[in-house]
Amino acid sequence: MKSIEEQLYQNSIVFPDKIALISGETQVSYVQLWEYCLIAAHNLKNRYNLQKGDRVILSAAGNIEFVYVYFGVHLAGGICVPIDPDTNETRFGYINESTKPVCLMGTLHKVDRKTIPFEDVISGTEKAEFALPDMNQIADILFTTGTTGAPKGVALSFKNHQAAALNINTFIQNTADDIELLALPVSHSFGLGRVRCVFSKGGTLVMLGTFANMKKFFGEMKRCDVTGFGMVPASWSFIKKMSGMYIGKFANQLKYIEIGSSFMPTADKELLMKLLPNTRICMHYGSTEASRSAFMEFHSSKDDLLTAGHASPNCEIKIFSPDGKELPVGTEGELCVKGDHVTCSYWNESLERFASDFYDGYFRTGDCSVQDERGYIYLKSRIKEMINVGGKKVAPMEVEDILNTIPGISESACIGIPDPDGVLGEVVKAFIVADDNVTDKEILNQLKPKLEFYKLPVAFQRIAEIPKTSSGKIQRLSLKK
Repeated sequence: MKSIEEQLYQNSIVFPDKIALISGETQVSYVQLWEYCLIAAHNLKNRYNLQKGDRVILSAAGNIEFVYVYFGVHLAGGICVPIDPDTNETRFGYINESTKPVCLMGTLHKVDRKTIPFEDVISGTEKAEFALPDMNQIADILFTTGTTGAPKGVALSFKNHQAAALNINTFIQNTADDIELLALPVSHSFGLGRVRCVFSKGGTLVMLGTFANMKKFFGEMKRCDVTGFGMVPASWSFIKKMSGMYIGKFANQLKYIEIGSSFMPTADKELLMKLLPNTRICMHYGSTEASRSAFMEFHSSKDDLLTAGHASPNCEIKIFSPDGKELPVGTEGELCVKGDHVTCSYWNESLERFASDFYDGYFRTGDCSVQDERGYIYLKSRIKEMINVGGKKVAPMEVEDILNTIPGISESACIGIPDPDGVLGEVVKAFIVADDNVTDKEILNQLKPKLEFYKLPVAFQRIAEIPKTSSGKIQRLSLKK
């Protein structure tokens, strides 16, 4: 088993002059990338006295210098704590106190703290000697936002990184010939994972930063002969809104797209399939703790577009009851996953607390789901978000999926609220982002033929937008506040 860092080193030897990174007019070969990472490691040790196991907070902007320092911290024996440049003071304070970093690097927009520019860490020519990392050592700590908003420090080891990259590359079928456009934030598991996936295979990464500029997005696609990219469903909505069907012009160029796991209307999936008939369009299911534990590919699963897919390569998935017993096929329960990609620990939490998130070695995702006889997984809801209507369980996603098909409704989220009559315990309330010309009565009339009576919302509330995490997952529990 070779770490991502060792694979990066080997790529610098096998094809030293191959372009590893592109950012605007700047192109960096694999041997240059490796040398800059070693310079960063040297400076971290000698200028900032970084010791093995020390934490470094990186304000993770999507630039080349971040990449050098990110791998440089690992090569120096440190632990990376990537955070969003727009992290607020409260969240930063929590992360800073929890990790007690030796230094803070990059630029923070909403926090008044002294930071070290990435450029200072890669200045000079002295290079550190490369030492293989202990695969069980913590490489990164990622603080999740989560659907409840409570931050949790998820520790990921070098072994976790290597296993996840292997699983992802195997399913997507990535190769050294890939040229990937990165417009995802590198402060989160999805974007950071794409960086590791590309470099582990010896591909080329084109750093864009965001999807905000469609002219630049498509310009880089054409200029760099991009063969793939990752996005969340919200990114696709933006691309479609700003450019229509233009992405179809790249149908013969795009080999793959990886899509993050949050709600995506079936109509959007079908449209992407139509525009990109030869592209491998992959959608993953996972979390920071268990990156990309399941995958589905649109074209090969065209008759099962509502599924979260099968277990990823080298992953195992089982459904467990609340008392930790494995459930038979077709029975609803908690989705649990097993594999070397699963987090090694929670930062600053006891082993007993960490162990409570496992059933018989399987990580408890907190997601209620069903697995059919073919191995397909169908998500129902977060277990904490299930609505108990007179003893009958209602999955918010089931109601939302139908709400989102009604003309005039762009998105929705459902929660349980106390029954006003005090009979059923809870009833369903729907928050909707909708046009003014569609009435609550019309919505209810369209729901009645498609849902059992107890699943029908008893109240509707119109809001400007549905609260989501930075990775696009609905924060239903925040709607209860």
